[in-house]
Amino acid sequence: MASNPINRSETKRRLAHLVDDLARHVESLREEGITEFERSLGIAPGGSPAPAMPGESASGQAVPPPSFSGTDVTAELKAIARTVAACKKCILHAKRCQTVPGQGNIHPDILFIGEGPGQDEDKQGLAFIGRAGQLLTRLITRMGFTRDEVFIANIVKCRPPNNRKPLPEEMDMCRPYLERQIDVLKPKVIVLLGASAFEGLMPSGVPGKTISKVRGTWLEYKGIPTMPTFHPSYLLRNQAAMWDVWNDMQLVLKRIGRTPPPAPAKAK
Repeated sequence: MASNPINRSETKRRLAHLVDDLARHVESLREEGITEFERSLGIAPGGSPAPAMPGESASGQAVPPPSFSGTDVTAELKAIARTVAACKKCILHAKRCQTVPGQGNIHPDILFIGEGPGQDEDKQGLAFIGRAGQLLTRLITRMGFTRDEVFIANIVKCRPPNNRKPLPEEMDMCRPYLERQIDVLKPKVIVLLGASAFEGLMPSGVPGKTISKVRGTWLEYKGIPTMPTFHPSYLLRNQAAMWDVWNDMQLVLKRIGRTPPPAPAKAK
């Protein structure tokens, strides 16, 4: 019987996520000076101890995800960034200058997710600092925030060659890092900037729909309200679409109980 490619892809994604979680856990233990420990969770066949699976107690019962203090969030984000910096899962690592894990507030109301780093981001290791980033900054400011009050990340953490669109397998390999960041950050709202962000985070959520058809419509990612909209780079080429994006962002502000500040007065 032929294997199901969707199931195989999902299995690979989950396995990559588990491996990353294990690597971060080992790294955190090493930083604490712990180099060995006794296995004492559960009993494997034959009487030997067996660890619980992630998300389970020793008895096999599901446990809620951990909550993080400010210090814990910072440490976890740094651990994710270290793992990303060492990542060689896909071909994007070969020509990168720096990885770009993302940056911003560790308790953000809004998490903005774009496609991937461009040339400027690749050089500096920061998300959205080129022309599209400048436009995103203007949008964030117009919403009544600063960049330091939100978190900005991408679907892939390395620059695709010639700024091409990330391939599905590249997004699959990188998605676990973003998913872990979302788990740690716990944003009130996620904003997906462009088609790659939409397809990368929600590959099977809304099949057959393009960003132009789905933008302005509330979706959900693991219980978090999620708003897809156009990427800032698209707005640089199609300025009239800025009104669509602004309408979408007003929906975001309403969802978190805020109103945009008054528009600045035009110079006479």
